[in-house]
Amino acid sequence: MNDKKYLIVGLGNAEQQYAGTRHNYGFEVVNAVATELKATFSVDRLAYVARATYKGRTLILVMPTTYMNLSGKAVKYWLNAEEITPDHCMVICDDLDLPLGGLKIKPKGGGGSHNGLNNIIEQLGHANFPRMRCGIGKDFAQGYQVDYVLGRFSSEELKLVEPCIQRAVQAVKSFATAGLERTMNQFNTTVSESPNNPPQNNSTPEK
Repeated sequence: MNDKKYLIVGLGNAEQQYAGTRHNYGFEVVNAVATELKATFSVDRLAYVARATYKGRTLILVMPTTYMNLSGKAVKYWLNAEEITPDHCMVICDDLDLPLGGLKIKPKGGGGSHNGLNNIIEQLGHANFPRMRCGIGKDFAQGYQVDYVLGRFSSEELKLVEPCIQRAVQAVKSFATAGLERTMNQFNTTVSESPNNPPQNNSTPEK
């Protein structure tokens, strides 16, 4: 195993109709990492894949081309193909339970209502991989969750989202160089409650 190699996975749906939607937040972050590190994606097994280097580390950037609900197939394949251990894999996804603009990194845990995370856990047989959750809030009426996550950010929302994407890029670089604990301490953030970020609760329906 190469201890200087990292798998960075952004979750989303690859079809063009989903580009820029809330549920593709993970894709947006990984794309931004590739842009900053001047890496180019190509179509490969089960994913768009780019390879980047940063301070002596190799980052394998992956955006699964499976549907969100089958993300685990791509993660499992690339972990095995690149001989990367799960602790060197960061999965990036959207999160309804975090306010818009919030960022939370954890070393492991369940997938909650996120079917992409749940499929990765199912495919790997464990939940012991770091994940970065990017908040999209819950500004939708009951019964409209699917429309919300597959909708696009407003121009006002992007004022919070774009800085969060840039923080997430720096967090990825920190994860590969400074380690998970220091990265969590530095980059985990919350956003103050506002009309666009009402108090959050855990009664999230399934996606």
